[in-house]
Amino acid sequence: MKNIIVSLLILVMAGSLLSCNKDSYKVDGGTHNPKVDMTTYDYLKSKPQFSSLVHLIDRAGLKETVNGDITFFACTNYSVDEFVKARYNRRAIELNNENIIYTLDSLPLQEVKDSLKMYMFNGNLGRDQLTVEGKFYQNLLGPIPNASFYINLRRTQDYGSYINHVDYIRFTKVIGTRDETERDQTTIPAKDRDMGYDCQTTGIITNTGTIHVMSNFHRLFFNTEPLP
Repeated sequence: MKNIIVSLLILVMAGSLLSCNKDSYKVDGGTHNPKVDMTTYDYLKSKPQFSSLVHLIDRAGLKETVNGDITFFACTNYSVDEFVKARYNRRAIELNNENIIYTLDSLPLQEVKDSLKMYMFNGNLGRDQLTVEGKFYQNLLGPIPNASFYINLRRTQDYGSYINHVDYIRFTKVIGTRDETERDQTTIPAKDRDMGYDCQTTGIITNTGTIHVMSNFHRLFFNTEPLP
């Protein structure tokens, strides 16, 4: 009986999320129908929420890479646009001119090409391949000095007694060693703290690979520069 109640609750929650969310691709913690009959690139291009990301993919000439057998942690326009704002702010301060024009096309091309690869991992890193304990994975960018990428399932019991737990796929940029391994995390300088974000949608299976959608709170390339 409890299993029936749990199943019904999950269906109600999923229905509520679908009806309330204006972004049709989003379902908290997963996707309603994970399989889409498109390549990864075509799927992203079909969704206006990823228009800025697709523009950067095109600029960097990474369409073929995106359509490879990879898992892609895709960033929405919120993430990309906040990054552009931060870079505009930096440049405006450098030039002492707040009237400059700074767009997606102003970003250094090689930086865009390299940095997008930090979100790309060979093979399928779906929910079934991940664990709560997590592990470090090497992305297509390759080794980065003093930085690595850790992927795990973040388990939460926030949904009451009807559901034992919910697992969110979490993508973390680790600076040096993981914060959790430090005896006193309060002593870690802000610039050296890990930056981890839950994915808002996971396990979109395209004809070529897998997509997880990063949280809108994540800023592209894990940028932390001041905003205007």
